[in-house]
Amino acid sequence: MKKVALAEIKDQLSKFLHDAEKEEILITRHGKPAGVLVGFGSEDDWFDYRLENDPRFLSRVEAARRSLREGRGVRLEKIVGSPKAKPNGRKQLARERDYPPRSLKGGTGGAKR
Repeated sequence: MKKVALAEIKDQLSKFLHDAEKEEILITRHGKPAGVLVGFGSEDDWFDYRLENDPRFLSRVEAARRSLREGRGVRLEKIVGSPKAKPNGRKQLARERDYPPRSLKGGTGGAKR
């Protein structure tokens, strides 16, 4: 993680935002951590970032993992190749239907999905 003083960021924000697409930048104020600059190379990167930091999404993932550990659920290997698995006829994917959560939809700079 690159470390840059706030004064330097203010003078060259565009440059550092571009750099942040490759690695996060720790912004310091008087030598102490003050924030992190995260850049996105695409709207998909922005969407993924929002998902990865949404507590509701993370709790659903944890619940699914817990369920699998307890022996509930179906392994992907049993579904793939099954005559009942019809990828073209299935309902809309959860990613498209439920995410981003409504509270995140329509925010500035967000992708419309």
